[in-house]
Amino acid sequence: MVANSLIDNSTRHAGLPQSLLLLLGSCLPVLGAVLLAPVLPRMQAHFADVAGSAVLVPIVLTLPALVIAMLAPFAGLIADRLGRKPLLLASMLLYVLCGVLPLWLDSLQMIVLSRAGIGLAEAGIMTCCTTLMGDYYSGAKRERLFALQMVATSLSAAVFIALGGFLGQDDWRTPFALYAVGLIFLPLMAWQLWEPQARPQAEQATQAVPTGKFPWRALTPLYVLALLAGLSLFIVPVQAGYLLNLLQVDAPEKIGLTMGANQLGVLVGALSFRLFSGRRGQHMLLIAYVLAGIGGLLMADALSHVQVVVAVLINGLGVGLMLPTLITWIMAQVNFHQRGRAAGCFTAAIFAGEFISPLAVLGMTHGAARALPQALAIVGGLQLLVAVLCLAVPRIAGLLDDANIVVGDTTIGDGN
Repeated sequence: MVANSLIDNSTRHAGLPQSLLLLLGSCLPVLGAVLLAPVLPRMQAHFADVAGSAVLVPIVLTLPALVIAMLAPFAGLIADRLGRKPLLLASMLLYVLCGVLPLWLDSLQMIVLSRAGIGLAEAGIMTCCTTLMGDYYSGAKRERLFALQMVATSLSAAVFIALGGFLGQDDWRTPFALYAVGLIFLPLMAWQLWEPQARPQAEQATQAVPTGKFPWRALTPLYVLALLAGLSLFIVPVQAGYLLNLLQVDAPEKIGLTMGANQLGVLVGALSFRLFSGRRGQHMLLIAYVLAGIGGLLMADALSHVQVVVAVLINGLGVGLMLPTLITWIMAQVNFHQRGRAAGCFTAAIFAGEFISPLAVLGMTHGAARALPQALAIVGGLQLLVAVLCLAVPRIAGLLDDANIVVGDTTIGDGN
């Protein structure tokens, strides 16, 4: 019976239901990152008499990202050794339990603890969803799904921010109820997803992926770039409002328009990933970081709301192109038994960058709002420098000068 099950699973082909579940599952960690942002002031007022609330309340929002950054590599290791599907289902259950607990918790400290549990669950969910995309699909289909993953998470961020504000109008606890959505995904994932099996040796022989030890030397530069991509991803959502305030723009609809322009740029950038078929990964990253850097410099020099909108749109184009390029390149260099760890480290790098992003800007401004344009100019300049360094990634990674890894229609390799 078990043998038959393994044979069936190895010959099954993923379709629309699996794609939708993995894409929507990838959006759940975004829910934890942005859902509570609109209700933090009310939550702060509710716990005003609690010692240390000025620190603990913001931690409620940022702690999950920190936990993901710390634990996603271990989630990937577990996925490789014990299986993707069991970890995903366990993570979904933990997601629901820890997510809805603040509806009844009266202790701020216990709420913070529940948010750590959310981070643990999200590390497993994001890692397993990304790994299963790599397992179920290959070539152009895999590339397209990684690009759509970026599109889906970007769209969901905009939706969740608006939804969190709407639900939190009367009670800051209400948005936590949305974590119960995991109860819908849990049975669907148990029904429609399966534990993948390693591909037959004949099929693996046609793929330019290494075997044996985990390729840290090749992947470390890509993980550094992924951390910088996560940092870049959070620049506009966190800093644009403060920049507009310096320009005497404080109308919510104008700030919302600015955020929407950035998300539009991210969407178009992710969708354009497929337009660069045949280009080497380092060239795509060069374009991505140049666009992000130009957008950052334009933000720093902006003198009007319209100029800020144009700047964040250009910045979003670059950020949207970064992530599918990086994950495609990473997945092309690992085999089936390394894929979970590779996805876990990528997830950790992205969320570490998101966590560091506001701290890095704060370190440059020292809390002075008027220093923000200078900080954005520094970030933009660094992104342009990174763009040039992207050309050397294959050599930094120790790849052969004539090595090329082809993923679907996109060539990833040395730039000779």
